[in-house]
Amino acid sequence: MVLPLQGVRVLELSDGFGDAAGRFLADLGAEVVRVELPGGSAARAAQPVRNAVSIPFALRNANKLGVVVDADDEGGRERLRALARRSDILIESLPPGYLAARGVGPRDLREVNSALVAVSLTPFGQNGPYRDWAGTEPVLYALSGVLSRSGEPGEPPLLPPNGLVDETVGVHTAWSALLAYYDRLHTGQGQYVDVSAYEVVVHGFDPGFGVQGSAAAGRSEDFPRGRPDAANFYPVYRCADGQVRICLLAKRQWRAMFEWLGEPAEFADPKYDTIPARFAASDRLNLLIDALFADYTREQLIIEGAARGIPIGGLNTVAEVLTTEHFEAAGTFVDTEIDSGVSARIPSGYTKINGDRAGVRFRAPELGEHDDIVFAADRDGRSSAIPAPSRGVGARPFEGLRVLDLGVIVFGAELGRQFADNGADVIKIENSNFPDGLRQSRRKDALAASVAWGHRNRRSLGLNLRTSEGIRVFRELAADADVVLANFKPGTLASMGLSYEELAAINPRIIVSESSAFGSDGPWNTRLGYGPLVRAACGVSALWRYSDISDGLCDGSTVYPDHIAGQVAATTVLAVLIDRLRTGRGAAVEVAQADVAIVALGNQLVAEYLDPGSITAPGNSDPYSAPSGVFAAAGDDEWCVVAVRDDTDWRRLCEVFGRPELVDDPRFATTAARLEHRAEADRVVTEWMARQTQTDAMDTLQTAGIPAGAMVRLPELLTNPQLVARGAYTELEHELLPSPLPTARQVAHFETLPVWPLRPAPLPGQQTRQICASLLAMSAEEIDRLVQDGVLQPTEDDPAMAAAR
Repeated sequence: MVLPLQGVRVLELSDGFGDAAGRFLADLGAEVVRVELPGGSAARAAQPVRNAVSIPFALRNANKLGVVVDADDEGGRERLRALARRSDILIESLPPGYLAARGVGPRDLREVNSALVAVSLTPFGQNGPYRDWAGTEPVLYALSGVLSRSGEPGEPPLLPPNGLVDETVGVHTAWSALLAYYDRLHTGQGQYVDVSAYEVVVHGFDPGFGVQGSAAAGRSEDFPRGRPDAANFYPVYRCADGQVRICLLAKRQWRAMFEWLGEPAEFADPKYDTIPARFAASDRLNLLIDALFADYTREQLIIEGAARGIPIGGLNTVAEVLTTEHFEAAGTFVDTEIDSGVSARIPSGYTKINGDRAGVRFRAPELGEHDDIVFAADRDGRSSAIPAPSRGVGARPFEGLRVLDLGVIVFGAELGRQFADNGADVIKIENSNFPDGLRQSRRKDALAASVAWGHRNRRSLGLNLRTSEGIRVFRELAADADVVLANFKPGTLASMGLSYEELAAINPRIIVSESSAFGSDGPWNTRLGYGPLVRAACGVSALWRYSDISDGLCDGSTVYPDHIAGQVAATTVLAVLIDRLRTGRGAAVEVAQADVAIVALGNQLVAEYLDPGSITAPGNSDPYSAPSGVFAAAGDDEWCVVAVRDDTDWRRLCEVFGRPELVDDPRFATTAARLEHRAEADRVVTEWMARQTQTDAMDTLQTAGIPAGAMVRLPELLTNPQLVARGAYTELEHELLPSPLPTARQVAHFETLPVWPLRPAPLPGQQTRQICASLLAMSAEEIDRLVQDGVLQPTEDDPAMAAAR
């Protein structure tokens, strides 16, 4: 397989955060050299460990070369400089200032190679009051607003599964690195990029001030104390052999469910066609559906639901995911060596390019395994040059690119936005007969907030692709376009005569990105796909609950993995754009949202494969460290996450608490002892925390070097001192909005790339005439004719629309 980043060289100095970014770039074909300090990375001992192998290290460092360099030795520092001279991208995630203090920081290495793209990834970024704080996944969940929306009413907030943050941060870091590299190919100049994992989670995981999708339908706007009652957004029901989840979003789906229930009179009122009305009556409605489903198996319910047009999905445990027929047929997993003499079933990778999986090829390196190869005297001095049109520094990287955007809902909005925000001419293709679900979600407002956030910086073309003339117009646009984006059911583009093969025959440079819930291969390829059903099928929902015996799933208020799946697709398209500079040819890109979720749960899946029965829903307790969890602070529904990672953290904790006698207490003296006496260790934190405010507790513990994070509610993000110091938010205006919306200013901080523009989202079809006249040289008369024939769909106030009516 020819991978798009072949010939691109990446130098990685990482310890935990950053590993996933390098792995994604390596999957896409880059040569990634992972540099470790003497003694090896701490990530080599990261849990879970099975058969003496750290699964996180094995998964996130596959496809990489491994070397050892001593940054405290001048000879080692010179080796780093030599590696930097022949690298295109540097990714480092060591503590802020660590490398700079030794004269080999990112800016120092850029002095020996001005074309180097140097990316620093840290928990909170290179500046701000949290700069030197410890940032773990639970801490980031708490501070980002994710934790405040997770859990059941009246219960403590619940931490989502481990792994989702690491992979989200890794994908965004890979995107940021490639975006700066793409810019370098056109300008000849590298730059420094500062990535904060905190800002990635705030803006890119499931943003409170970003595209929200259908989960917003039941959210309260005032964010009261306690968790939202989210279980009924996408309810789960018991059946004969387990549990299933349903998604009743569209009116037609509810009507089909109503008919299946036997058309009960109490739900005949048309008001139940709306999500809020059904949500309010969920206690009565759930009883009827429970009784209906009780005697069906999961598979029977899924088949019957598909026949009726009702999205239903089975709830799979982690163990069941590993043996699911669909994932085997789709190539989601691969059985391979993960360490010398140890093989396992592992997620193969995020994406397919031209039908082939861009995934794992060889295992993670042993310590210093490739020293001889990487430091060989005859090794090439520079990566091969990639030709690109020249432009000045400071321009938007995608200026001059044209994207035809058929994407819908959250995934489509996020994917297209990555290109629109960075200068591409993104033309959103819309059909008024089948409006984008984001537009359908509006109620009283003239413009839904999610549309304002997700469709900004685009133009809109009203085009009916269910007509032959509409297909002709699209093909004419595609003849001079660079990228087509779609997230329809597999086979939809092909059924319209718009497959990659057909478009490439018109335009060999075209890149076509398609995405769906479960991918184009395997028996589930035609299943109705929504994020909640993807989470249920992939094991995310089963782990996102208080325990394995809890009926309540706590992922109802999230739209994961839509946002990050869109980012995966964008990163893959960008890699192909880089390759196209060299080859002149485009490619077909495919991303299944299920694959994105399964990669994120790789640690749990592989651990379960190697040690069956070992992975359960952990609740708020870290299975590998104690004390740990979400602790109640003083006040009404105030909480703080605390994680004692090791014996050093425990000694610091005892010092902060004024409890020196506990340091050598045999119940707590080692990690193993604390895990054995978890309840007692947690009680030590519980008693202290009850007397502190959550913010004071966080500040005190973080000052001592102990990971801690206060639970932040969404409005509080706007005044969070770290986010304010980093300029994380600005305001988005639109004439149809009652007031400006808070919105992300940027995610990564680039040295030379400008922050995102904020041009208002278009109305459906708003630029139809402009696009057809300027790009297709259509006359006014031809446009009028196509409007009257129902092919073109400008805004309602267009004169030709009146004639058509």
